[in-house]
Amino acid sequence: MRKPIITVLGSLNMDLVTVTERVPTQGETLTGQSFSTFPGGKGANQAVAAARLGADVFMVGKVGNDTFGKQLKELLRKEGIQEGKVEITEGKETGIASITISGNDNRIIVVPGANHEVTPEWVMRHEAQIKESDLLLLQLEIPIESVMKAAEIAHQHKIPIVLNPAPYQKLSLRLIEMVSFLTPNEGEFKQLLSESGTEEEQELLAAKSIITKGEEGVEYLEDRQKITIPAFPVQAVDTTGAGDTFNGAFAVSYAKTKHVKESLTYANLAAGLSVTKMGAQTGMPNAGEMDAAMRKAEGQRD
Repeated sequence: MRKPIITVLGSLNMDLVTVTERVPTQGETLTGQSFSTFPGGKGANQAVAAARLGADVFMVGKVGNDTFGKQLKELLRKEGIQEGKVEITEGKETGIASITISGNDNRIIVVPGANHEVTPEWVMRHEAQIKESDLLLLQLEIPIESVMKAAEIAHQHKIPIVLNPAPYQKLSLRLIEMVSFLTPNEGEFKQLLSESGTEEEQELLAAKSIITKGEEGVEYLEDRQKITIPAFPVQAVDTTGAGDTFNGAFAVSYAKTKHVKESLTYANLAAGLSVTKMGAQTGMPNAGEMDAAMRKAEGQRD
């Protein structure tokens, strides 16, 4: 069976992770427990998740001409991701995410750097790649107008689009109409719903949305009926990257099967496995680990 071709157009960051017993209050200085660097960025994270699960992944984005940028491109190569369309941009630093982890939760500040040099004009240069894809995977850590341009290209060529609306931005009705699936968390979905102009827009938003709810699983509509797919119970160590793992896994499964419920169950399991290790990409499972976990889950159900 041919591997599904997934193009991920989005961000590449280096994650700077500090672990602390508690988050400091305003003006307070605390001694942290540890500091580490991990490859990240929602685009790159989702690309890694998809590649480990057996897709032929093409990453499209930008990094700076600095140490982090070179490291990120090399790490994509090691994951088997086609990184030739990740451009090194002079005069801009590679994006970073400063992450503070406390009590199995995280707080994140993103500095976009070269990610904001991904312009609509530059996206148009990659139309051929998008056209040849089985699915286009998008997030919102690059300029929204560039996300729109990529969606327009994919929509024109009838390529399914998964848009992870994070970090939150208001979405135009036209963008919502073009995407196949939106994957907001509960907070993002509530914001999207509150900013929808009409009842028809709210209905369209609800119909396109797969709402991730952490330990409560995911929720979506099927024939106007609310369906909940429960999460798999795990011992969480670091939730950073769980959403990106979910998106990458859903993209792979849906590109193969075109079956929503089956793909969401698969993505739920992948996200659950991802939180058992530190780092956004470190815990992302490969296909073998997923097969073993699925057999175990089926055995427990029996």
